[in-house]
Amino acid sequence: MTSVKDWPAAERPREKMAELGVATLTDAELLAILLGTGIRGKDVVAYSRDLLGAFDGLGGMLAASADVLLEQPGLGPARVMQLQVVMEISRRYLAWQLRRDDGFTQPAMVRDYLTAQLRHQQREIFVVLLLDSQHRLLKYVELFQGTINAAPVYPREIIKLVMQHNAAAVILAHNHPSGVAEPSQADQRVTERLKRALSMIDVALLDHFVIGAGTPVSFAERGLL
Repeated sequence: MTSVKDWPAAERPREKMAELGVATLTDAELLAILLGTGIRGKDVVAYSRDLLGAFDGLGGMLAASADVLLEQPGLGPARVMQLQVVMEISRRYLAWQLRRDDGFTQPAMVRDYLTAQLRHQQREIFVVLLLDSQHRLLKYVELFQGTINAAPVYPREIIKLVMQHNAAAVILAHNHPSGVAEPSQADQRVTERLKRALSMIDVALLDHFVIGAGTPVSFAERGLL
């Protein structure tokens, strides 16, 4: 087996990054730099390609649970912790961007943030984004787990959160682990009930996102709010 060190300098991930910039690296090359070494019989780039194939890409790999990652050859506890750190850094960076003054002037950023949080969850999770009067993010709260049909407690719990954090507006989101992001009738009923409850305390419901395998669905864009 040829080692990466034996490759032409321009083809080595680190040298390529130094010469051309990090954005020019493929997902496998990025992962190779993070992992550092391959496994017996495979250089680190080939090993990285295999890992990405097993998880259907970089996003699937970073969002996988520790138990699932540890099932892969060559991924021990130290490497799994590295991957989890990368994912958490990305989440916190997106949250930081949303807390800036212009965070919610960029809807794509909100979609990216919610997708990073929810797309690869195995259970349905209902979350609330609490916003200030300038529509900056105050807090992200994972409020419920399970099915959205368990709806009767939602208004009371969400209003309690709004009052605790003095929020001026709210965005809701939940994921569909099945992968289909199309809002159900139950989703629409719960959203309408919450909109009415929030309006009674003069708090705006700006949107409700459903996160699935494809592009997240926005209730506001669909005209469902």
